[in-house]
Amino acid sequence: MTAAAGVLYVVATPIGNLADWSARAIAILREASTVYAEDTRHSQQLLQHHDIRTPLRSLHEHNEQQRVTELAERLQQGETLALISDAGTPLISDPGFKLVRELRRQGYRVAPVPGACALIAALSCAGLPTDRFSFEGFLPAKAGPRRERLQALAQDPRTLVFYEAPHRILETLQDAAAIFGADRPAVVARELTKTFETFLDGSLAELCQRVEQDSDQQRGEIVLMISGAPVSATTADDAELERVLDLLLPEMTLSRAVAVAEQLTGLPHKLIYKKALELKKSLPE
Repeated sequence: MTAAAGVLYVVATPIGNLADWSARAIAILREASTVYAEDTRHSQQLLQHHDIRTPLRSLHEHNEQQRVTELAERLQQGETLALISDAGTPLISDPGFKLVRELRRQGYRVAPVPGACALIAALSCAGLPTDRFSFEGFLPAKAGPRRERLQALAQDPRTLVFYEAPHRILETLQDAAAIFGADRPAVVARELTKTFETFLDGSLAELCQRVEQDSDQQRGEIVLMISGAPVSATTADDAELERVLDLLLPEMTLSRAVAVAEQLTGLPHKLIYKKALELKKSLPE
């Protein structure tokens, strides 16, 4: 890579409300030589709304590999390029991973222009634990593989976040209720930042009923969030946690010991902190 090599900006776009676009993002898209987008027809309307006249080229799952050489050559010539998705932050359940990985491997600069992201927007208002969460993207469309995936996640203590198609949301809720338990807390966030934005919260059984009875909840863009499996320390877990904390507490601060123990054991922060406080009292001053 030469000193004159350009940069590829990965630019987040609004997920609904067109005012949710930073001045920096708009400026970069205006200055770029070309904007690469998954759906150029959709993106053209978005760019026109902000009077962005930069040429558009497609980059989707079927031509991503072929675009690598093209973008590398243009970056080598010092061009400024931009990558956007149909909505939200590129590469989050969208094409672009292979491109970014290869360009970085070749030494080209890839820079983020952050902005809207549906999963983060949904989590911020869901009222579910956010200290640890797992983004699972889209579940399989067919019932069998979908249930297998959910079964594999049934004991995960982290908040689980999924994107789901509107025509499958009811089936997914029903499968989740059967596998995770009808009482597991969950939230369905729909049409974020748009006119008909809604957040439905309750148990999985309650959400199944509400979505089934209201066809409007089976339309639009959907983020499904499910509370993680409740974790109770078994005798073995408790013994292992105490052993780890006995080693850590004399060597570091309480907060640092808790953080390290959380990484080592995978147990909940609150559980570890409570045990650390108990053990700290017994240590010599």
